[in-house]
Amino acid sequence: MALLQLLFLGAIILETSHASFMSTPNQIHLLRPRSGMAGQHVEGINCLSWRLGVETNNVVKWVTIPKQCAGYVGHYMLGQQYRDDSLAVTDVAISYVESLELAGDGKDMWVFDVDETTLSNLPYFAVHGFGSEPYNPTSFNQWVIGGKAPALPASLKLYYKLLSLGVKVAFLTGRTEDQRSATATNLKHVGYYTWHKLILKGSSYSGKTSAFYKSSERGKLVEEGYRIIGNIGDQWSDVLGTNTGNRTFKLPDPMYYIS
Repeated sequence: MALLQLLFLGAIILETSHASFMSTPNQIHLLRPRSGMAGQHVEGINCLSWRLGVETNNVVKWVTIPKQCAGYVGHYMLGQQYRDDSLAVTDVAISYVESLELAGDGKDMWVFDVDETTLSNLPYFAVHGFGSEPYNPTSFNQWVIGGKAPALPASLKLYYKLLSLGVKVAFLTGRTEDQRSATATNLKHVGYYTWHKLILKGSSYSGKTSAFYKSSERGKLVEEGYRIIGNIGDQWSDVLGTNTGNRTFKLPDPMYYIS
């Protein structure tokens, strides 16, 4: 694992140039592991089958990934398959939005989650076991405040398409209000240069599930007259509940579970 982490961190290239509208600065760059299936069968568990259970929402309410699957999940997240899987989701989303007859009245809206949807925390998880270690709010907050998360390329592609079609963008994240400035700066730095709303979790939702919080905030958007034509996130709690939108799209994420 230590070697994998060093290779990954050495492969992260942050592009700092001010690129054109369609460029994609600060993206995750591909590390090519020897095998994307490394560690699939480990100590009596089929890690690929476990990941399938997670992505289909059959394996729920888990706290950490099986420790013996850390190598497998790491290879998946750093390899081409994760990139391809994410792109497969957003390509369908793009085909969907291109098929719509948009009203053009400024009320069509798309809701994006942030972590592992618009921004990738892979540099953080490469150091913290790809989800095999318990969540540490202190270290993760330090990472967020640092504002160095790269963009998920597939989501950035979808984002630019939506802007070109005149669709309003809202970011709805479980990050808290004290992380607003760092989150906004990070989003802009990697290419998400504009949005209509950036919604962060306020203290009134303390103790509430993410599904409840996000359903409630989407409800407020609907009350304001917006039509949520699409909604994308990496957690099932991002795309289930109420006011989910006309279409929902689930990105892969076997590293953690949020209810």
